[in-house]
This record gives sequence, structure tokens and C-alpha cells, in this order.
Amino acid sequence: MKDQEIAKILKENKNIAVVGISRNEEKAAHNIPKFLKKKGYKIIPVNPYADKIFSEKTYSSLSEVKEKIDIVEIFRPSEETYEIVKEALKTDAKVIWMQKGIKSDESRILAEKNGLKVIQDHCMKLEYEKLIENK
Repeated sequence: MKDQEIAKILKENKNIAVVGISRNEEKAAHNIPKFLKKKGYKIIPVNPYADKIFSEKTYSSLSEVKEKIDIVEIFRPSEETYEIVKEALKTDAKVIWMQKGIKSDESRILAEKNGLKVIQDHCMKLEYEKLIENK
């Protein structure tokens, strides 16, 4: 995906369901959503092992989320993404974003067949810094 398409996604989509968000402040799955929250994004935490993260109600799965979802940001192993995408298709999400190191062509094909945009193996924080802050 081209930089201008990624920049458009970052500018137009503000509600991010973060699957695999972490309570551990040492992990990227905590720091990247925290950064995005500070930049004005609505973070919807999805982690079955937490009640609240960033003072936000935490959901066990995407299917429990009743709020509007624009982007499903995935911090789970590549082999888990297919089931996450299947669940995301039942929401109003428009974008699947697999964080740096996470990639699945099977998941990408499923999402794209159903009209979702897909970004794989890219860090949302780094893309934001590169395309929004430093343009």
C-alpha cells in the first residue's frame, strides 16, 4: 500500500479496536496504542485478561464491542490473524492493520474479498510519525 493511502487511513479513521493490547508498559502492544490515544484516536482495548486499559473498558473479543470500529489493529501472532479477521468482518471495521512482524496472506485475502483495506507488517506509530507528523 502506498504512503498516501496509509496517510488517508490514519487521517480518516479514528476508532481503533486493538486486539492483543497489553497492560505491560514494556511492550509495543501497550506503548503504540498509548501513543495513538495521545494523538486523539479512540482506543478500544480487546484483551480477555484485563478489565480496563487506559481507563477504557476492555473487551474479551471483537464480537463484544458495541462501539463503532474503523480499524482493527492486531498485536497477535500471524497464525491467529485469520480468526481475528473473520470476527472483524462482523463489525463495521473498514481496515485491518497488522503490526510490524505480523503478516498473513490468507487473512489479507479474506479481508480484501470482503471490502476491507489491509496493512500488514507496518507499525502504526511509525507510519503516523512519518506520514502525519513529519510530512
